[in-house]
Amino acid sequence: MNTITLTGIVCALTCALPSAALAQSSGGQRVDPATAGSLTGRVVFRGTPPAREVLNMNADPVCVTEAGPNVVSDAVSIDPSGGLQNVFVYVKDGLDPGSVFETPTSGVAIDQRKCQFSPRVLGVRVGQLFEIVSSDPTLHNVHATPSANREFNIGQPVPGMRFRHAFTAPEVMVPLTSDIHKWMAAFVGVMAHPFFAVTSPDGSFAITGLPPGSYTIEAWHEKFGRATQIVTVGPSQTLTLSFEFPPR
Repeated sequence: MNTITLTGIVCALTCALPSAALAQSSGGQRVDPATAGSLTGRVVFRGTPPAREVLNMNADPVCVTEAGPNVVSDAVSIDPSGGLQNVFVYVKDGLDPGSVFETPTSGVAIDQRKCQFSPRVLGVRVGQLFEIVSSDPTLHNVHATPSANREFNIGQPVPGMRFRHAFTAPEVMVPLTSDIHKWMAAFVGVMAHPFFAVTSPDGSFAITGLPPGSYTIEAWHEKFGRATQIVTVGPSQTLTLSFEFPPR
């Protein structure tokens, strides 16, 4: 699908999203907050950090003006102690299939600012409002190429335009790219539950409200791949995890 759709704030939320995206879950088993546990931890890179790529934005003079010289990619961002940013950490397996989690009424947004996606990695629930915003005074294009969800390819030529969407199936991860600005990339983790996080600049993360049980926890990074751990969370317990990625 190579058709680019120009889009902006053209309708109310109810005409932008399927009705299922607006409905709240009902019935089923809910998490008891009195016994819910938490996962905290850190993702680190072991080894010599790779050099960060300098982005060539010369194809669009507006991007050069907005972003300035010598802009580096945030695909690999490692702090001095090895903390790895932009890792998507989530419960991959182990949740009771009868559990029900309310769809958030608030949305999640990704911005196109200084000709990069911000944030680069984010999570959203199935059916939750997902907005793509353009803040730059140039033509932006966002091309999503999922495997379990619907592909879309939209253009936003005017600052302030918003595209509203709702993913219909879980998927880790949905890539977002630009057919106009080839250096732009972002990744969306689409989840059926709320137990996920994206690591901060020092590599730390926290997942709260998790019911007691045994789980497979996965950490995903766009360059370094995936790492998993199996953990058991007791009632009201907080576990501390550590994930390590070696050079590739």
